[in-house]
Amino acid sequence: MIGIDVGGANLKVVDEKGVHIHYCPLWEKAPITALLEPYARGNDTPSVVVMSGELADCFSNKMQGISFIVDAVRRALPAAQFYGTDAAFHAGAVPALAAANWLASADYLREKYPHAVLLDIGSTTADIIPLGRFDELLGLTDLARLQQGYLVYTGMLRTNVATLLRAVDLGGVRTPVSSEYFATSADAHLVFGTITAEEYGCDTPDHKEKTRDASLRRLARVVCADLEEIGEEGAVQIARQFRDAQCTLVCDAVRVCTLEAGADSIVVAGIGAPFFAGKLDAIDLNRVLGPVADALPAFAVREIAMRDGEFS
Repeated sequence: MIGIDVGGANLKVVDEKGVHIHYCPLWEKAPITALLEPYARGNDTPSVVVMSGELADCFSNKMQGISFIVDAVRRALPAAQFYGTDAAFHAGAVPALAAANWLASADYLREKYPHAVLLDIGSTTADIIPLGRFDELLGLTDLARLQQGYLVYTGMLRTNVATLLRAVDLGGVRTPVSSEYFATSADAHLVFGTITAEEYGCDTPDHKEKTRDASLRRLARVVCADLEEIGEEGAVQIARQFRDAQCTLVCDAVRVCTLEAGADSIVVAGIGAPFFAGKLDAIDLNRVLGPVADALPAFAVREIAMRDGEFS
């Protein structure tokens, strides 16, 4: 059984050999079929899929994105089934497939952590899910989740620094920032070692190196400067203020959800789990599940299929 999560930027696959993460930006006509073909063992290879990539702006609407993803997957894996926000599996493209990956995670974890809130923070977004309210989560769209505080659109890698900062304190001087796409959350987190260069799993804004020095240079650009103008200390100040703003945004949303849901614990998954587990006094699912916690929806949909025995 193969579990697959097709995101806007990454294709994640979980099989009996482990976790496989492919950078696969859909807005660049991503080769989903070619990437999945090596996992096929004939036309009847059992595989289950969740997605969120249908929102990519290369598609005119979500249904066009859903159809594109379903067709691309089924060219490699004809027997693939797709999990929807109705918590059911579907053979073809239906509206319920849009952004159902977070629900698969909730479906898998809700029995083990029935009184917890899940924070799954990946490259692009933070999903905040009250696991004890599964029935109320069915059918929720990304729009509804944004409105309810269950989706915070910031992540560990791809967030433009300028989306969270309007100005920074630079050596005691309030300094407005440029809104250009000069640096990302990955640059800020790489500077502090929250992620490694190997975990910087997306393109850099300037298509240059994924090193601490290169990240410092990109961060300096946020205030329209060269690194030599503000020095390493100035670039680190920008990184710190972004990291603090992101941490406050995400942690406040998690705490509000925890209070409203009457939850008694928090579990964290995704590339940001080690950092945010410490900030929230939460359970780091990387320590519980191992590497699959960084591809939780792909792992979860596979476990659900095997649990239900529908595709064995």
